[in-house]
Amino acid sequence: MLSRRDQLIEWIKGLLAVPFVLHSQPTAAYNERGDVLAKMATTAHRRYAEIMRDVEELINDHIVQQQRSTSERSKLKLLVPSVGKFFTPLALEEAFNFQDEKRRISSRRFVPPSFNDIRLTLNSAQLISLVRGGPIELVTFDGDVTLYEDGQSLKDENPVIQRILKLLTRGIHVGIVTAAGYTESEKYYARLYGLIDAVADAIAAKELEDPKLVVLGGESNFMFQFKYNEEHFLQHIPRTNWLLDDMSKWREEDIQELLDVAEQALHECIDSMHLSAEILRKERAVGIIPSTSPGSQKFTREQLEETVLVTQQILDLSRVGKKVPFCAFNGGNDVFVDIGDKSYGVLCCQRYFGGIDGSKTLHVGDQFLSAGANDFKARLACTTAWIASPAETVQLLDELTVHEAAALLTAG
Repeated sequence: MLSRRDQLIEWIKGLLAVPFVLHSQPTAAYNERGDVLAKMATTAHRRYAEIMRDVEELINDHIVQQQRSTSERSKLKLLVPSVGKFFTPLALEEAFNFQDEKRRISSRRFVPPSFNDIRLTLNSAQLISLVRGGPIELVTFDGDVTLYEDGQSLKDENPVIQRILKLLTRGIHVGIVTAAGYTESEKYYARLYGLIDAVADAIAAKELEDPKLVVLGGESNFMFQFKYNEEHFLQHIPRTNWLLDDMSKWREEDIQELLDVAEQALHECIDSMHLSAEILRKERAVGIIPSTSPGSQKFTREQLEETVLVTQQILDLSRVGKKVPFCAFNGGNDVFVDIGDKSYGVLCCQRYFGGIDGSKTLHVGDQFLSAGANDFKARLACTTAWIASPAETVQLLDELTVHEAAALLTAG
């Protein structure tokens, strides 16, 4: 129960294992049978690409069924029961060709197509499809592990800053949807100062005008928009300007009751596992953080995951947990329960920027697999890209540029 398995990726991985077993040549020596290895790579590539094309067609069929409100009848749904909504087709065969050129998946004799191979292929397929169905209107990012290392800040030298500036220069809206739940602009500035200062400098140099950049904190609870003349360059945006209709129905007494239940559940976890932890209660969140007492011990991953799962179950079974959406997640060195989740966060950004559709939106995040993975819910609101590090985010944005250039070349 420690982690959620991505059934679609695991299913594709199983499909690709068959041609790997049938066509790999583990006993061939590189210096003696080069022709055999070249034939193996060619055959494996063809078979892998065929499988990706077949999966692509199954997704197309699923999208047709979605449009008819009969997605439960799609063949893909029968094969992968957990599969959700697709906002665009996925160019899986083309994406596999792109990734195979980079990762040489077909040339491997001992290591079959891996989870990461398929994850990155799905990312590429999503980028290609977004470009073709373009233009992309909104890109949202998680914070920790997506833009910067866990617990760190977005510093001046971070290479992702120039990529985000390029998005803003092109008129693409950008949202940073983070679990960090602050009510003061100063604290968001402290986490994101490298990007915020770079945007301000670009405006001063007349390289950028009226950038569409927002920060949505606490998953979906506090919005700040970049404003050049504001303190810390961030202006607080009242909830009435961006709150969804469903969210406006959440009663404050229910919100506080849910946080009370969550706080009690966290206390029980601290007691039962003897955690060196302190409770931190916020306006729209409650969580545990490491104790500052001398001799306190760092949380283990298993303790964090257990705390998430216990708290999630208690809230799911509670009366108020059925009335107010919430997100319980492992933050790497803490556990928090937030009101709402990332799907609401992305939807709020879409609404605030004038009603951008999920098929024109890309959310980039790292938390799609572990217990309480908070980026997972973003799949309900838009297309997503699953990255594993800030370096991968940079690579993803560079790859987006490559696919856009290829689309222009084809159109020309």
